Amino acid sequence: MTSENHTTVKVDTSMVMSPTGSATQGSPVSPSTSKPMPELPDELVQAGWSKCWSKRENRPYWFNRFTNQSLWEMPVLGQHDVISDPLGLNAAPAEGTGDAGVGNGQRKRRLSEEAAQGGPNSFKRSKVGIPVTPTTPIVPISPITPGAKPWNSTTGTEDKPGQHSMPAPAPYRPSLYRSCGRIYWDLDVQTNAVIRERPPANHLPPHPEMELQRAQLTTKLRQHYHELCYQREGIEPPRESFNRWLLERKVLDKGPDPLLPSECDPIISPSMFREVMNDIPIRLSRIKYKEEARKLLFKYAEAAKKMIDSRNATPDSRKVVKWNAEDTMNWLRRDHSASKEDYMDRLDHLRKQCGPHVAAVAKDSVEGICTKIYHISAEYVRRIHQAHQALLKDCNVSDPEAADVQDRLVYCYPIRLALPSPAQPRVELHFENDIACLRYKGEMVKVNRSYFTKLELLYRYSSIDDPRFEKFLSRVWCLIKRYLVMFGAGVNEGTGLQGALPVPVFEALNKQFGVTFECFASPLNSYFKQFCSAFPDTDGFFGSRGPFLNFSPASGSFEANPPFSEELMDAMVTHFEKLLEKSSEPLSFIIFVPEWRDPLTPALHRMETSAFLRHQMSVPAFEHEYRSGSQHICKKEEMYYKAVHGTVIIFLQNAAGFAKWEPTPERIQELLAAYQVSSSSSCL
Repeated sequence: MTSENHTTVKVDTSMVMSPTGSATQGSPVSPSTSKPMPELPDELVQAGWSKCWSKRENRPYWFNRFTNQSLWEMPVLGQHDVISDPLGLNAAPAEGTGDAGVGNGQRKRRLSEEAAQGGPNSFKRSKVGIPVTPTTPIVPISPITPGAKPWNSTTGTEDKPGQHSMPAPAPYRPSLYRSCGRIYWDLDVQTNAVIRERPPANHLPPHPEMELQRAQLTTKLRQHYHELCYQREGIEPPRESFNRWLLERKVLDKGPDPLLPSECDPIISPSMFREVMNDIPIRLSRIKYKEEARKLLFKYAEAAKKMIDSRNATPDSRKVVKWNAEDTMNWLRRDHSASKEDYMDRLDHLRKQCGPHVAAVAKDSVEGICTKIYHISAEYVRRIHQAHQALLKDCNVSDPEAADVQDRLVYCYPIRLALPSPAQPRVELHFENDIACLRYKGEMVKVNRSYFTKLELLYRYSSIDDPRFEKFLSRVWCLIKRYLVMFGAGVNEGTGLQGALPVPVFEALNKQFGVTFECFASPLNSYFKQFCSAFPDTDGFFGSRGPFLNFSPASGSFEANPPFSEELMDAMVTHFEKLLEKSSEPLSFIIFVPEWRDPLTPALHRMETSAFLRHQMSVPAFEHEYRSGSQHICKKEEMYYKAVHGTVIIFLQNAAGFAKWEPTPERIQELLAAYQVSSSSSCL
């Protein structure tokens, strides 16, 4: 993260983007500290306050480098308003801009208290010459944006002066955590993503009691899946197939639960069906040595013969499988001088001969597994939803009035919930060395102290209904618990689905291609403070813009590194092409997907043949790295891991996006240089 540069502020209409998007969003400019000021009390210095001098007003003021708040009077520790930007640097030049109230009687710092409205020093300009049109991006409704109508989670009305409750000070001092001089995130990067203003979402607000119930039922569902695979097919569930089932189902699901599916068409999951069938009659593992190949060939022949004898197969299928299995066994007994390649060729031949017949007899059983798991999930969703509704009713939480949403383009802002949050139970926090431990009803979740501080910063930037941080710990507990449940309980299970690009790559993407937004991330692994993630109910308080398939930007530069689910990646490409066809503003997507060509995945094929393809390149396997999906809890030496597959980097851009962020040879070279293994592994 970069430090704040304190310079004199000059305000003009360049803060507003032109209808063509050619003008850039003005970056926040901090006040000047050119004149030496007396020392502040240590408590205020630790909270981020410093005394500065205003050249414009020729008087001192106080500035907080953590919240960008500025006051004319000496601040009172613990009673500052974090939901403010008194300098007006991010305010839209629209009429009706009012001042949010500031507690404890402190006055906000203004550009000029003596200048008349509309005078030369006034931030407001004449509306003539700056028409606000449907194609004019304006400042989003965001907790740090004054001048826009702030959304109140309780009433949905504009906050009146004096109604703001004063937030408690940050529980921990935000600090920069670096690894060999490189940070793991940069929350100072401002967004260039523009969307159409949208109403608050109708998701039920998170609560630890409901998250605990969801975790218990999801664990039971995993156990059911394990038992069904073993009882019906005699196999262990394919590794991470349940996690990929969750991802694939949520592409189609229209049910109320953010994690478990309940309203999908078709009911049978192609992902789960495909992965279970691939492990029938036995799972084929990676082979390194000749003896391993010989044993695997024998086991496959034996399992195929046993399976065809025990199932209701046709006479022709039974004859083909038994003959090929017995012929393979006789060959194994007869020939002991074969090489590893000979065994693997024979195994491939056996699979081609027996595979279709084995699949035919297993088809109904595997479809039964998929159907059973889906119906159990739907029943669990019904239980959770009923319990959640009852909890909200007990807390007197009712549906709010419809929010007033204007048909205008705004810079993207975190997703908001329509329903206010109920009172939250107590969540205990303690630290064990560099690990933050949060406990609710004996259930503990853990996160590295640095990532806990990151969550605190994201919460400060994004949450608008909890200025005192009274719900912060319970929301962090719900957030971490949700991702733990999605990952699964196995060693390193699920972490690959949340892998992230190395920090140098993000830096190159931002510098060379103007990338400011991640299409698939989470509050735990994001590099920017603006991102899309899987769970809008828990993640929105920490900056999430919601699921990407429900996010429709009109312009901006985006990075997409999706979880490696074929159905999700295919839906992603469909969404990309719809957005690129619809928008005439600069729009660019840089996509990182695995180079799976045997067989070629539909998503990769569609992107390589897309009309919006501007450039494509590959990074070989084992020559680049990813950040671990468990980076928020893993050790420093486990932060990066080598990619076992090649990665394809694809640029999809419309004409305006290509003109603005063209993948020139020089820019591509900078990106590839940042992708070298040495850029990250040398830090460990």
